[in-house]
Amino acid sequence: MISAAMVKELREKTGAGMMDCKKVLTETDGDMEKASELLRERGIAKAAKKSGRVAAEGLVDSYLSEDKKVGSIVEINSETDFVAKNEEFKAFVKDIAKIVAIKNPSDVESLLNEKYFDTDKKVSEVLTDKIATIGENLSIRRFVRFESNGLVESYIHGEGKIAVLVDFSKGNETTARDMCMQIAAARPEYVSENEVPEDVVNKEMEILKAQAMNEGKPAEIAEKMVKGRIGKFYSEICLLDQAFVKNPDQKVSEVLKSNDCEIVRFARFEKGEGIEKKEENFAEEVMKQLK
Repeated sequence: MISAAMVKELREKTGAGMMDCKKVLTETDGDMEKASELLRERGIAKAAKKSGRVAAEGLVDSYLSEDKKVGSIVEINSETDFVAKNEEFKAFVKDIAKIVAIKNPSDVESLLNEKYFDTDKKVSEVLTDKIATIGENLSIRRFVRFESNGLVESYIHGEGKIAVLVDFSKGNETTARDMCMQIAAARPEYVSENEVPEDVVNKEMEILKAQAMNEGKPAEIAEKMVKGRIGKFYSEICLLDQAFVKNPDQKVSEVLKSNDCEIVRFARFEKGEGIEKKEENFAEEVMKQLK
């Protein structure tokens, strides 16, 4: 059975109308991924973004070494947005970003076992202390650390909503900052076209061909149209192919070349992306507290 919640989720993910969402969910037996693809093939949905709904609270933050050769970004989640404004929580997130940069843990589990600066406690023990003093469940969700022969730059947007970390093999701080803001705003998934997995390109080409054929084009014409339209796909997901947000007449690749900069890799965290927060009726929640 197709629930209202499923229809709502697909609508938020694709931007399609409720009746269209309900129809394709029924046709695909509730398969969200297939339903999204079907909407795109019919030209109903907006370009799919895999990030999912952003619903969790907390903060993202970054740390850069003084020489900008090492940098990190981290996401720590909380139950409510009130905690994100708590100075003790903010300081804790900054500390964890610094520990990641200095200690270079392999994963979150390793990070939790690292020593918390010059104290006798592990990160996991300090996290437990923060949970007790702040009064909410907190979790270190993820981190990325870059060490560069060139330059590492970071950018935090929206008071801890989005964090970007970029590794440049060569570059200058002004252009590096611009690229961080570009990534925050335009949400690329890859640096260049040759990084896009073949299966991702093939899937997109299938969808584009289905769109063309649904417009009534013969198969051979549809094939030609796909080749023309795949460029737009690359311009959305590949950083170098994107229009530069400060000057849309220029491509990012042109800006980098004119400033003698080269990007090796990047990471972009958006607070809570991919986490679906449980929604409760406010009246019911108050009654639970009273009981």
